[in-house]
Amino acid sequence: MFLLFNVMVILSFASRILTNVNKCDIRTAKNMCESAEKILAQRAAQLAPSLTHELHKGQAGRIGIFGGSIEYTGAPYFSSISTLKVGADLAYVFCNKDAATVIKSYSPELIVLPVLDDSEALSKIEPWLDRLHVILIGPGLGRHNSTFNVIEGVINSCRDKKKPMVIDADGLYLISQKPELLKNYPAPIVLTPNIMEFNRLVGQTAGDGTKLERSTTFFNKLGGNITILCKDYEDEIISNGKSVKVVGGGSGRRCGGQGDLLGGSLSTFLAWAINKNEDPIVACYAAARLTRQCNERAFAKHGRSMTTTNMIDEIHDVFEDNFEYK
Repeated sequence: MFLLFNVMVILSFASRILTNVNKCDIRTAKNMCESAEKILAQRAAQLAPSLTHELHKGQAGRIGIFGGSIEYTGAPYFSSISTLKVGADLAYVFCNKDAATVIKSYSPELIVLPVLDDSEALSKIEPWLDRLHVILIGPGLGRHNSTFNVIEGVINSCRDKKKPMVIDADGLYLISQKPELLKNYPAPIVLTPNIMEFNRLVGQTAGDGTKLERSTTFFNKLGGNITILCKDYEDEIISNGKSVKVVGGGSGRRCGGQGDLLGGSLSTFLAWAINKNEDPIVACYAAARLTRQCNERAFAKHGRSMTTTNMIDEIHDVFEDNFEYK
């Protein structure tokens, strides 16, 4: 934890240096950023558990994905299959009944539970929560009030059980409307907004400063267990008054669903980070780096025709090159 705090201090200081035009200063800042990113990359490479004969099914990660509606069935699939491709053992998709058959048809590897729109949804969801390492809320969730009512209950149950959460997509919309749901949450939470969702979260009146400056009030109101991974041209991780940018990789192609890949992979990385008492910042870095490199490699092969399915096909090789500790 202390080392990661120092890394973020280094990066913040380097960012301030870059406001000057002096070439020597720019070179110094560049070296500092490269050194800090090297530390993050080394930490990220140690997150995955060793694949030994002592492991039992489920120990490498049991992830619960809350999303999937009649309008949106692809998003929860992209997230859940990404959790498995990164290395989680089991992925549970909690969705609406109308979405269940479609999601099941995408992959037999997924455990699909059509309970979100059930009249007794919370009582049916509650027994599953204890076995999950991380909860991902949002992919394909939709914005129906009845669904949001269930998700509010899920968040409150997760609070009681101190369950780590990743919140994306329509889950972020709910939080922008009711941020008090996360106030003083007792376990790590990572929010993964794009720039439009970020603006909605922190408020358009937060000013024109950096993302770190604009999010200060948001963090002060809700407590210290929240990390924001803002998806942008340069991804930015914001936590405890510091920020770090993840650059490199990516392409000009922004296909729908790549944020779901990030959310799913982040959920697995976060489960591993918590198991090793590692900072959520490292999990965020790993997920952002993986997603950006999957995008870059898929684009090199498919160009403008690239889809998220092509990116998912790159997960294995990107993981081997970056996160398989040797």
